[in-house]
Amino acid sequence: MSSTRLSKLLEFLESDPNDPFILYALATEYNTQNDKEKAYSFYLQLTDKHPDYVGTYYHLGKLLEKDDQKEKAIEIYQKGMQVARNKRDMHAFSELQGAYNTAAGLDYEDD
Repeated sequence: MSSTRLSKLLEFLESDPNDPFILYALATEYNTQNDKEKAYSFYLQLTDKHPDYVGTYYHLGKLLEKDDQKEKAIEIYQKGMQVARNKRDMHAFSELQGAYNTAAGLDYEDD
């Protein structure tokens, strides 16, 4: 099932290699299949070539956390929050902030 989806996405990539949605879908698909190397490759292409593609930052950060790279994940969440703020995407900002707070060990329950 997912190999069919992956094949279709790769076909789409051939016809439009710079489409951020296709790059994001491939990164997510590879991440789902636990192919971290390829997932990283596509997520990093997105942050390099399409830095305003907000969805990248949350999923790249989560992948970094899963790989015990918490400091890098925190940096990615911070970049993503800035992009979301600049785009006035408060929903994405809120999700990134929640992930950042969790990764950074910030606890606001005592407030």
